[in-house]
Amino acid sequence: MRALIALIMLTTALPAAAQSVVVSEAAENVSLTVYRAPQRGGRPINKNWPQGYALITETRTVNIPAGESVIRFEGVSEGMFPESAIVTGLPEGVREKNQDARLLSPAGLVDAYLKRQVTVQRTNLATGKMTSQTAMITTGPNGVILQTGDGYEALRCTGLPERMVYGGVPKGLSAKPTLSVITQSEKAISAELTLTYLSAGFDWQANYLVQMQDEKATSEGEAALPKHKASLFAWLTLANGGSQSFANANTMAIAGEPNRERRRAQARPTGKALTLKCWPMQRTHQVPFFLPYDLSDEEENERMDGAMEMRVMPAPPPMIAPPPSPAPVAAIKAQQEDIGDLKLYRIPERVNVNAKGQKQVAMITQPDAIFDRVYFASAVTYNSDNQPFGIKLRGKNDDEGGLGLPMPSGQIQVFEGSNFGPLLVGETNIKDLAVGQKVEMIVGSSTDVRRTIKKMSERGRKQNWRVEIANARSEPVNVEVELPANYSGKTMRVRKVDGVPTWIGIIPAGGEISFNYVLKRPKK
Repeated sequence: MRALIALIMLTTALPAAAQSVVVSEAAENVSLTVYRAPQRGGRPINKNWPQGYALITETRTVNIPAGESVIRFEGVSEGMFPESAIVTGLPEGVREKNQDARLLSPAGLVDAYLKRQVTVQRTNLATGKMTSQTAMITTGPNGVILQTGDGYEALRCTGLPERMVYGGVPKGLSAKPTLSVITQSEKAISAELTLTYLSAGFDWQANYLVQMQDEKATSEGEAALPKHKASLFAWLTLANGGSQSFANANTMAIAGEPNRERRRAQARPTGKALTLKCWPMQRTHQVPFFLPYDLSDEEENERMDGAMEMRVMPAPPPMIAPPPSPAPVAAIKAQQEDIGDLKLYRIPERVNVNAKGQKQVAMITQPDAIFDRVYFASAVTYNSDNQPFGIKLRGKNDDEGGLGLPMPSGQIQVFEGSNFGPLLVGETNIKDLAVGQKVEMIVGSSTDVRRTIKKMSERGRKQNWRVEIANARSEPVNVEVELPANYSGKTMRVRKVDGVPTWIGIIPAGGEISFNYVLKRPKK
């Protein structure tokens, strides 16, 4: 019994074995798969903090000692979802995971030293002498207010060079976002570990450039109007909103909408800069006023005298329209692959995805796309007088239309040639388009093609309306006019377009045309 008690006391008195800390400073190999922000629609990428996410896989070689150890994976993505992290290659797996999200930064230091004392050092500009003063941080980091023996003041508002000196690095602040795991090993080994996790702060989108060509494509059938050729080019734009760069990364992008459940928003790490604010001490009449520009004496005299000099400028030489700009040359082009119902775009070479930056590579190059130019309007806007028609380019995503490949959603800019080079004529967005679907791009409005809609008569529940269309262009145009849903009657040239009754016709150059339709109001 005494031996047993002595053994228990001896076991209790022995100190616990200390954990070894192993630091992995950077990954040796990185793969990055970026998913678009769900529900973003046609809005541009949020540059401050992209709302998409990425699947990141890192490979690291780590020397693991015998016994229990803490392995610190430094330089992981700032927006890591720690619950998604998977570590493989450990001899006995992971016992515990921890994420160090408080970053060592100006804002992080001020936040950690809030209501604590620091030393403020100031340098006299005249003598170069530096003085030190003890102060307490009362507010920060968005506007730092210090309390000293002289009262309250804002940081760096005295006009003298000054800085804050801290007593040490606060516990819990890390220079890089870090994931630490606790593991066990029977013997010391060198292991190749794979760390896989999801991270917020990424996004991607397709950016299309459509350059209209002067060359016309042949057309057949009822639409005796020529079709328009265009070169279509698309950039794959990747955005990294975090403070970590991924060098020499195998990079991919996923098009489509994976079924991903929502998670609660997490606070971003504290690795930010300080926001400093100063408040003026003078009264209004003490603040100097300066004109936004200076007038010389000569200019002032000319302005006061009202003198004007007329100069006859020589006529400029006639402008010669330059040839249409060629499509951008794709040095690297993302390769499309199928992954279930989604599309994967793989960049064939390893690239650097820099922190707080964007990366663009070519995605689609279709130099011979074909589009119809359609002038469209709606007759739902009653009693409109001499209103312009909108313009849209319409094509089909197939081989005959010069496309024939999946088109991820994104922003489109349409250019036409002019005497001054390519001219932007319209910007719009498209949704994900599969092969065989219709492609439509709204590119502005035309003052040369106008319509007037007016009510001619009304009898009982029936109203007679008239649409008058005038084409002032020197060429015929395709026109489509959407009619109200309660349209009735047998108006010629009306058919359903995307479920909407639409009048379709060709207006000759300099010509006019009109048609009537009947509305039947519902019973009260």
